[in-house]
Amino acid sequence: MEEERITESTAGDGGSLSKIDRKALERNRRLQMKDLFSKLASLITPTSRSNIKCSHVLVDEVITYIKQLHQRVERLKQRKQFLERTDDADATGGSISTVVTVKDLGFIFEVSVICGLLKNLTLYQVINVLMEEAAEVLSVSHSTVGGRVFYTIYFQAVSSRIGIEIPRLHERLKELIL
Repeated sequence: MEEERITESTAGDGGSLSKIDRKALERNRRLQMKDLFSKLASLITPTSRSNIKCSHVLVDEVITYIKQLHQRVERLKQRKQFLERTDDADATGGSISTVVTVKDLGFIFEVSVICGLLKNLTLYQVINVLMEEAAEVLSVSHSTVGGRVFYTIYFQAVSSRIGIEIPRLHERLKELIL
């Protein structure tokens, strides 16, 4: 708006802006861009935000983040389709099988366990296996839908140098649950 007022006031004297007006316009443009970049930075994960120094790095990080979100949406759609198919199998008299998945999401990992209500599974057993594998649990959630219980556990390695051996963890969880 201010930019429009300045251009309107200078249009009467031949359309040329004074040096001061051009500086003010440029300063306002830079402040507006800075504000927009800070809003953009606030939309990405905090771990990504900490190392951003300039705008082109921010744009690269945002592009990467959007791609990761897109991949996550695709995985969730596939998971939904799988669960809908198993719902159909349950409705026709099929049995509820237990599903265990371990996913690497970058700096953190996700364990998803889907089992029937009648399955004698205690969450502390799963968390105990994670802790034995040098994992620090970040969050745990569960929900019950129909005849199934969905557990989702987010965790990270206690030490990034040591890491977590995902195939071994997956096998241990399958042994525990199955």
